[in-house]
Amino acid sequence: MDARDFGSLDSKGMQRVNTDIPPLLAQALSASNVSAHWERRVFGQHTGDGYVAGMDPEVLPALVGHFPNALRQALALRRAENPHLKPLQLRVSIHVGPLPQSGLGVPMVHTHRLLDDKALRAVLDRGHPEITNTAVIVSQRVYEDVFDSGCVNDDVLPTHFHRHLVRVKKFDQPAYLHLPGFDWGLADPDIFEPSAAAGDEEEPGAGAHVASAPTGSGAVNFHQYGEHGKQGYNFYDEQGR
Repeated sequence: MDARDFGSLDSKGMQRVNTDIPPLLAQALSASNVSAHWERRVFGQHTGDGYVAGMDPEVLPALVGHFPNALRQALALRRAENPHLKPLQLRVSIHVGPLPQSGLGVPMVHTHRLLDDKALRAVLDRGHPEITNTAVIVSQRVYEDVFDSGCVNDDVLPTHFHRHLVRVKKFDQPAYLHLPGFDWGLADPDIFEPSAAAGDEEEPGAGAHVASAPTGSGAVNFHQYGEHGKQGYNFYDEQGR
């Protein structure tokens, strides 16, 4: 997940957001009844303006069903308790696939590509920050695994997710957008119109996320280039900590 407009904050504001995100995640996941899985997460790491982690695939029904609205409520509570702070808006991507303890692999790259989707960014840019604080995108595989199984949690329906084609760098796959409680029948269709440069390669600093392995035994370094060129570095030992 990433925080919208992180680069507009001053240093103190950036530090506050960085500190607040893990407890917000823990709160929303607890409300989704997957706290035990969260405690066992792998390659959990800050990315400067966000957070990334892996959990068992069995949590997918909760992540797709209950978690988005639980996160929306956690962010609303943060705003109510801290009216002096700029409202925090988060965009979230959910994908599934085999990864080692290091987290390096194609599923990780695809997760970040989904997070960089232009439409996902657009709905938060257009939404009122005190109302629309959470935007979620799930891969087609996640969508099919959850809804085809009939195991989705809460009262979320397939029609709460809007299918569209995500094109970021060489990634070109369908995915599903979700705004908790939003009726996509009311959406402005031009959110999904491809721009003239939709097929162009993006340069680092334009929202790209890059995963790389640095030197040093067992260490992994994830680089994230945000909208404003900010970077987050995280190093882990052989156990992925």
